[in-house]
Amino acid sequence: MTTPRPTTPLSADEARRLALRAQGFLGAPDRKSGVRGVLRHLGAVQLDTISVLARSHELIPYARLGTVGRKTIENAYWKDTHAFEYWSHAACILPIEEWPHFAFRRRSYRNRPHWNHDLPDGAYDQVIKQLRAEGPLTATELGGAKRTSEWWDWSGAKVAVERALMYGEVVCVERRGWKRVYDLAERAVPETLLHDDLDDGECLRRLVRLAGQSLGVGTRADIADYHRLKGEQVDAVIADSGLVPVTVEGWGKQAWADPAALETPPRGRHRTTLLSPFDSLVWERARTERIFGFTHRLEAYVPKPKRVYGYFAMPVLAGGQLVGRVDPAREGRTLVARQVTLNSPKAVPAVAQALVEAASWVDCSDVRVERVDAPDLREPLTRELARALT
Repeated sequence: MTTPRPTTPLSADEARRLALRAQGFLGAPDRKSGVRGVLRHLGAVQLDTISVLARSHELIPYARLGTVGRKTIENAYWKDTHAFEYWSHAACILPIEEWPHFAFRRRSYRNRPHWNHDLPDGAYDQVIKQLRAEGPLTATELGGAKRTSEWWDWSGAKVAVERALMYGEVVCVERRGWKRVYDLAERAVPETLLHDDLDDGECLRRLVRLAGQSLGVGTRADIADYHRLKGEQVDAVIADSGLVPVTVEGWGKQAWADPAALETPPRGRHRTTLLSPFDSLVWERARTERIFGFTHRLEAYVPKPKRVYGYFAMPVLAGGQLVGRVDPAREGRTLVARQVTLNSPKAVPAVAQALVEAASWVDCSDVRVERVDAPDLREPLTRELARALT
């Protein structure tokens, strides 16, 4: 009979601070490792088509490092085969060294019986042949991304190259004007990493461990959600993942933590910043509510009359708490806060600071506030902004 491992008790505040440090928001930022260090630390950076201040994969390192150049961010991801794009939490940029650990997902795609798009005869071989001769190429360069203007009506070349991407024969090596640029895996992935030798168990143990490290502490659902694993996949490997069981005050569910994170109490400077709605700190709504008491929902796909906080409302992080939201836009060199939602008057200085830094990052020289949910806080916020901009 196996003796159960002891369970470490954590307060809700300790769990919150562990999560903040694990996500790179507590303590001095690792500027020496830069954007690549952020990517390795998080394990995955989500991509998304929406661009307001910047695209989400640019906002992620900005939120942790400050006003790092946007070109520097792109180069850090894609130069020198440092990363690849694949399906993790969603479409994500992933560290290239994790290629072998997604073998389980590539095998699953190869064995998938049904697809939403039919693969025309000969299209797959033609795409591989063309990439071998001419790559790297976009879907347009391979023969067209779509047959009509409808987003779902892919061309045969697009169906084929996306299938090859899922199988692992092709890799997305960068985004060019938001279009995926494809190349053969045999060229894009270092030879020492280009294999599917690891069995599913080893892949899953690695990804569960990585998720635990990136979260600091999490429930089964939190850990599964990070790389979009199934609950039973987590169950099968969590005992051998290296994570340790903990209980967290108020969570009501078993949780696991990175043992290295438990060795040293989290302390240091808190970052004040706007967060992308696709930031891994707030990926999972139930977790965000449990840790921060903050309900986060992207409303970009909600009909405008039904939006509460705005099209691309960005949570504001300050003092280790989520203190409000800003729905931003740009007009020339003015950052426009279409709507500002504040949890309390105490949040005013932090929101002003976050807005001014974001404006500087996207080369805006002014900030204009259009609407504040609490009208009596509009004047204090405007005053704080004026002070911060001078």
